[in-house]
Amino acid sequence: MNKLLASLGIAIVVALPAAVSAQTGAVVAGSAPGKGGVAEVVKITATVTALDKATRDVTLKGPQGNEVTLTAGPAVKNFDQIKVGDQVNVEYVQALTLELKKGGGLVVARTEQKGAAAAKPGATPAGAIGRQVTIVADVIGVDPARQTITLKGPKQTVDMRIPDPEQFKRIAKGDQVEATYTQALAMALVPAAKK
Repeated sequence: MNKLLASLGIAIVVALPAAVSAQTGAVVAGSAPGKGGVAEVVKITATVTALDKATRDVTLKGPQGNEVTLTAGPAVKNFDQIKVGDQVNVEYVQALTLELKKGGGLVVARTEQKGAAAAKPGATPAGAIGRQVTIVADVIGVDPARQTITLKGPKQTVDMRIPDPEQFKRIAKGDQVEATYTQALAMALVPAAKK
């Protein structure tokens, strides 16, 4: 499964709702002057509780009984091998990085990259899908009293609290912030136990 994630070549994103409770791996957070980020890995084993062959929808039940329905796109080459009751290993990664761009100069925009990988035909069903979204926003306001900045992106304006005083003092009106949100989902069928 890790090979599937690595083979994507780009950081990828897919929404796996929090409805499927999971075992959370390490949450890694870090910062450097003008930069910050956090990443989390979630791993679960879920049970297939429903399949819709026409729409390719797969309903998964997590370890705490919560369910989520995902659509197995064309990257899932061996969809017909999946059956209700099968166990699947799901690995979900999400990360957010923020980088201050002093003085601005970048185009305020939202860009998106997508990727997918699949098992070879005839192999055990497995796949990875996702996307990476990058947003560049202008710093249009700085409020030292509240320790917040106002960011104007391509679609909306938001206030963001910067709790680290060292990071906050680096930001000025006219700067820009580049935010990159990445998620990845890899799923593989768990082989049945030998009798």
